[in-house]
Amino acid sequence: MSIIGRRGIHFLHKLNAENVPVALIEKGQSRVIDASLTLIRERAKLKGELVRALGGAVASTSLLGVPLGHNSSFLQGPAFAPPRIREAIWCGSTNSTTEEGKELTDPRVLTDVGDVPVQEIRDCGVDDDRLMNVISESVKLVMEQDPLRPLVLGGDHSISYPVVRAVAEKLGGPVDILHLDAHPDIYHAFEDNKYSHASSFARIMEGGYARRLLQVGIRSINNEGRVQGKRFGVEQYEMRTFSRDRHFLENLKLGEGVKGVYISIDVDCLDPAFAPGVSHIEPGGLSFRDVLNILHNLQGDVVAADVVEFNPQRDTVDGMTAMVAAKLVRELTAKISK
Repeated sequence: MSIIGRRGIHFLHKLNAENVPVALIEKGQSRVIDASLTLIRERAKLKGELVRALGGAVASTSLLGVPLGHNSSFLQGPAFAPPRIREAIWCGSTNSTTEEGKELTDPRVLTDVGDVPVQEIRDCGVDDDRLMNVISESVKLVMEQDPLRPLVLGGDHSISYPVVRAVAEKLGGPVDILHLDAHPDIYHAFEDNKYSHASSFARIMEGGYARRLLQVGIRSINNEGRVQGKRFGVEQYEMRTFSRDRHFLENLKLGEGVKGVYISIDVDCLDPAFAPGVSHIEPGGLSFRDVLNILHNLQGDVVAADVVEFNPQRDTVDGMTAMVAAKLVRELTAKISK
């Protein structure tokens, strides 16, 4: 747990110990949550109005940061990732055009509505049940501003649950999910935490928010991961068979008969030679071009996505992994915007 998070919880315990009325605390928490949602709402409204005024966009990517790290089982550095990713997206060392020719400086292609103020909310003693609801509501506020579609910057992988939940609820049905990761993140409740970053896809599947879940890049999986995968009908593609599976994975067609495709990319799906700045270093992963081939060739309407688990505290001094995460965001943007 982060220092800020501990401080917030200790603050709340101190108030309780001094018999401060619970209603007073909850009222204050609600004001902070309302203020946080108002900022996201107004920024999304402004960006949506701009895109609609320019015209010509059927779908437009909008970044939403969720700097949450306390549900990580090892290191909590992903909480610091969103600003580092944004900085790398606009780094002067490269141009602003994606590989498929989309121009990121065009607001019809990419806008940004800012961050959910996770630590400020937790500092008020707000628990994870309410925090997850705030994240879901923030995603829905972006989606209300047609043609904006959310691309969420984590944060640890626990954020995928409230984001996917919001997308499915807003669209009125399940989606197909393409999940790239070294781990299946499908424990029932890792370390007794139902919101653990290692349990996000168990919550998603329990909620019925996905019809198909394809997990690619898996190379750290135990018996529970396989049992849970079978329980939920997950299609797990492990790295030990990637050479055999490559043709299928580079020619995916998803989303037909459901509300679209959701893509979740844990940066540790990549071999650490390409992305050392992650909390859980797991050798034997995908190359960066492997990932791009899968994304570029995917056929389907991508309605939302996330990039998670980049840990700036473990990155190289020249920000190599930040640039990798930014490139993933750029190419996902090209996949979403049209």
